[in-house]
Amino acid sequence: MNTFRIALGNIRFPATAEESVARAEQAIAQAGSERAEIICFPECYVPGYRLMGHSVAPPDAAFLERAWARVGEAAAKAGVAVILGTERLVDGGLRISALVINGDGTIAGFQDKVQLDPSEEGTYSAGSGRQVFQTGGATFGITICHEGWRYPETVRWAVRQGAQIVFHPHLHEAEPGGYTPSSFADPANTFHEKAALCRAAENTCYFVTVNCASPGSATTSAVVRPDGTLLSYQPYGKEGLLVADLDLGAATGLLAARWKAG
Repeated sequence: MNTFRIALGNIRFPATAEESVARAEQAIAQAGSERAEIICFPECYVPGYRLMGHSVAPPDAAFLERAWARVGEAAAKAGVAVILGTERLVDGGLRISALVINGDGTIAGFQDKVQLDPSEEGTYSAGSGRQVFQTGGATFGITICHEGWRYPETVRWAVRQGAQIVFHPHLHEAEPGGYTPSSFADPANTFHEKAALCRAAENTCYFVTVNCASPGSATTSAVVRPDGTLLSYQPYGKEGLLVADLDLGAATGLLAARWKAG
């Protein structure tokens, strides 16, 4: 069994940009103490996602550079790779992104969000291109929120490039009149968590989704096995790290490899 331990930062939405960095540092240190090889944070955790009614400071490239440096230092100290949900300014446009930091604190690269939700188009710009990353013997891809729920090809592409795991940083909070679940993929709930099961099963990969902890949210952080069954999930609204051991040998990518365009 080729075991790879991951941690998901299922922590509350930060009150300030500074708090987002401090809380990320704390979670990275905890992931190190749990002997995780990588930790993933929710969408735009640093400095905070700009929609859904939250007050977030204006975009600040200098702040982001300092924040990324601090997270890199925390990663090196803990010996843990990091997928940090963040934002970045590119050619005057603000992109939703995931920064990948190696376990020695060096930057491996960014995966920008390519498929924006229509509600995001007035605030963020779409990125372009996809890539996969490696750490500790694992190859992984990243699909951000709306992309993973609604665009299966964002997961399939990564698996066809060798990814055993596809991480899915997202942010999903309670909606007025929305159903409040207590078990993962409850039939009475929205389609979102059923999509997570499908993304894993249709590609024979691990699909790992991570959300902030918030009361009444329709989704939570979870790990889905390559056969589409649930490995583990964080109790809804409960703050903390979700730690899971993945058998990378089970993530064969068989069904992704057999896909052919119609």
